[in-house]
Amino acid sequence: MNHWIVAPIVLPAILAPFIIMVLRYHLDLQRIFSVAGTVGLLGIALTLTAQASTGEIQTYELGNWRAPFGIVLVLDRMSAMMVLLTAVLALPVVLYAIGSGWDERGRHFHPLFQFQLMGVAGAFLTGDAFNLFVFFEVLLIASYGLMTHGGGAVRLKAGVQYVAYNLLGSTLFLFALGTLYGVTGTLNMADLAVRVAEMPAEDTALLRVGAVLLLLVFCVKAAVLPLHFWLPASYANAPLPVAALFAIMTKVGSYSILRIYTLVFGPDVAATSGLVGDWLLPAALLTLAVGTIGILGAQHIARLVAFGVIGSMGTLLIAVSLFNAEATAAALYYTVHSTFAAALLFLTADLVISRQGGAITDKTPMAQTGLISCLFFAGAIALAGMPPLSGFIGKLLVLDASRSNPDYPLIWAVILISSLVTIVGLARAGSLIFWKSHETRHNPELEPGNKDEEVAKPAPEPDAGLAFSAVFGVLAGLAMLTLFAGPALEYTRSTAKQLFSPAGYIEAVLKGDQE
Repeated sequence: MNHWIVAPIVLPAILAPFIIMVLRYHLDLQRIFSVAGTVGLLGIALTLTAQASTGEIQTYELGNWRAPFGIVLVLDRMSAMMVLLTAVLALPVVLYAIGSGWDERGRHFHPLFQFQLMGVAGAFLTGDAFNLFVFFEVLLIASYGLMTHGGGAVRLKAGVQYVAYNLLGSTLFLFALGTLYGVTGTLNMADLAVRVAEMPAEDTALLRVGAVLLLLVFCVKAAVLPLHFWLPASYANAPLPVAALFAIMTKVGSYSILRIYTLVFGPDVAATSGLVGDWLLPAALLTLAVGTIGILGAQHIARLVAFGVIGSMGTLLIAVSLFNAEATAAALYYTVHSTFAAALLFLTADLVISRQGGAITDKTPMAQTGLISCLFFAGAIALAGMPPLSGFIGKLLVLDASRSNPDYPLIWAVILISSLVTIVGLARAGSLIFWKSHETRHNPELEPGNKDEEVAKPAPEPDAGLAFSAVFGVLAGLAMLTLFAGPALEYTRSTAKQLFSPAGYIEAVLKGDQE
């Protein structure tokens, strides 16, 4: 067996309790070990991606128990890509948290950060539906702590809402798994695919119920309308470096939809055929529209970015709902782009809030306004899908993939109009925060100390250079995705082809033993 497959889970799982038990009172050592662990995770992820790029599907059987009876981890192109995306995102986020001082505003930031990475990596690598639930809970428990890091009544209120809503999603997940197990007698994904395909058509009523419940659970995680309302307050009130890491968490929902509804409930399964497209496409279009309207009406920069995440998930799920290899390749490319774009804007928003508050209104100029305005401008271009960054390529791919769909005029209209409205909303915010601030420089009514000024007197950052370097690192990721769009698209197309040919996955997991 290839022991590298379990390493993205084991490394943070060992590192997190080590930091809690041994380095609890030594913040500098916590930072060193956390960064070293994240760099190690990145190296492991690169190794796994290189192995998966050959097209071979590899498995890791925990305890040497064969599937479907034992816990199995599966490495294919998609799982390797998502683990690599997680590691690449985690490194600048942890560096920013250190540079901005966010990691010292509460307790146990770095152990929770590592547990979060463990849960996300496990969700991408698991080959068992029940263990997908387990890793969902691991990442959610860690996210509860990260959500309320630093304290505050508003953050605690948002955290409670986040916990309550996700507990409801977890309950639905258990109901779905119980239904599927009662019908099929297994929860191993490959074994589920075999048994679902063999099931007589007259016995599939409960199977369809389980498939619908699973789709609802994944839509909760992906913040699909009308199950999205937890996200704006939760992400906007979380520490924004944490929100930047959370940019990958909504992708766990879209990843799960792709995994389950190509492998288990694929297009050849009569009982669930059309389920994803018929239900998900209208919801995705509405999600994009609502996210865009939220950007236009946002009065706080953190909420603006949170609605941007909702809108980008709408675009991503439009591609997913088309349910063919071409659209899935576009969705995977857009997954990488939207994760980096959201992280860039969340970190930029934190730079703004730490200097002059988060309200979108004209204020006095802030420190490093030139650098921050450049970062915001780049993030706005990326989120709106304008050239020359990768968002333009991603949206163009989604539009092109939708041409074969009968509803393509509606899809094109929603995507193009929402892009225009997003540009207007982001331009409005940028003008008020960065441009109008210079007009108030010599306005006596808004001089410091005046009663009409919205005062924000932040403490100086421990290491502004490290914080800015981390944000520019995320921007560099977007630039690389644009410059190397050709190889990236080649990888995503091969990944989509592998997803829609599940026989290789099933054979690798069950090794030909389907008894």
